[in-house]
Amino acid sequence: MIRRAVETDVEAIIEIWLSGSRLAHSFIPYDFWLSRVADMKAIYLPNSETYVREVENQLCGFVSLVDDHLAALFVYPSLQSRGHGRQLLAFAQTKRKSLSLCVYTQNLRAVRFYEDSGFRVLEERQEIHAKQPELVMEWKAADP
Repeated sequence: MIRRAVETDVEAIIEIWLSGSRLAHSFIPYDFWLSRVADMKAIYLPNSETYVREVENQLCGFVSLVDDHLAALFVYPSLQSRGHGRQLLAFAQTKRKSLSLCVYTQNLRAVRFYEDSGFRVLEERQEIHAKQPELVMEWKAADP
């Protein structure tokens, strides 16, 4: 089941985000992610539209949208490759006619995932916080 996140989900969302970031972004020191936890709780999550995927009362992952931007999509590392991320992304795509996102160029698995899901690269640039190259990608719903 995918549902809107509630306040009691925040700690699990942070845990999913931290463990997923550590795995997917091994090229960035883990201390960087730890230093961003307060901002996640105080700024990013409260200002986003966040949905969680729950299976048997356990949160598997989450997706956060800010306007037409896919700000985050994370699945617990031990639950990856089971379709949870695809379901979360497909759900987000039903909520918007187009989506943009940013993904680190070194996160090849995620880049392939988004390309396979219909996203195309618009540009490559330097991300300002982690100072890593990232791709700006975009998806548009097919016209009926």
